[in-house]
Amino acid sequence: MVADILEIYTDGASRGNPGRGGYGIVMLWKGIRKEMQAGYRLTTNNRMELLAVIVALESLTRPGLEVKMYTDSKYVVESIEKKWVFGWVKTNFKNKKNKDLWLRFLDIYPKHKVQMIWVKGHASNRENNRCDELATQSADGNHLLVDEWYEENRE
Repeated sequence: MVADILEIYTDGASRGNPGRGGYGIVMLWKGIRKEMQAGYRLTTNNRMELLAVIVALESLTRPGLEVKMYTDSKYVVESIEKKWVFGWVKTNFKNKKNKDLWLRFLDIYPKHKVQMIWVKGHASNRENNRCDELATQSADGNHLLVDEWYEENRE
């Protein structure tokens, strides 16, 4: 029997870097589609790219799912696939940004079988383009959240 694979597409955006930001998520599983998004008043593009992955994984209610995670962020994909983030833990993220989000990611990541897949942004990938729409729409919205860790710790 072939395992059911959950496909997740994510994207992050920032108007200015730092600036207003947002993320978008599209989840596809057994013919069901779910979209999520949120905007922040002050953040960075990399934080939104990573937060989209985290929020998607945290929203899963069943452990051990096989997940194909698509993102146009080489920062996120390479940090995970090349296992850099696991080395950063050993150095307590010395000289690395987004420690709070990476720790949150490392808490949820082992609960599933996640394959990270890089896709070219702003290209012909329909779902990635939809995530970009959700992310930019959120960044431009009126009900922006506060990225508290970033606002308190940015340099």
